[in-house]
Amino acid sequence: VQLQASGGGLVQAGDSLRLSCTTSRRTSSNNGLGWFRQGPGKEREFVAAIGWRGGITNYADSVKGRFTISRDNAKNTVYLQMNSLKPDDTAVYYCAVARSSGAASRHEDYQYWGQGTQVTVSS
Repeated sequence: VQLQASGGGLVQAGDSLRLSCTTSRRTSSNNGLGWFRQGPGKEREFVAAIGWRGGITNYADSVKGRFTISRDNAKNTVYLQMNSLKPDDTAVYYCAVARSSGAASRHEDYQYWGQGTQVTVSS
């Protein structure tokens, strides 16, 4: 089971970043995919999720209208387009494979996790 996240970096408030996470075909072909994040001194929190066909998405209130999750099943990759970034978005971002095919938001609904990619937003 492998999940490889990339695309993090240091940006200024208002900038954009796109995160990518490539999964092994065996783990993600019929599963929902999600992104979580953990900021300094904070618990890991849900960011966004997408169902296995891509037609269903789910977002945390804090990122609605700014972040967009998408997936390319042919490439076994899930993306997180992050626009209008804020300093509060600073966190390590983790991709994860859900236990089901839906766009779940609970940590316990996910079975496999990537190693995380750091996003730092300066003011």
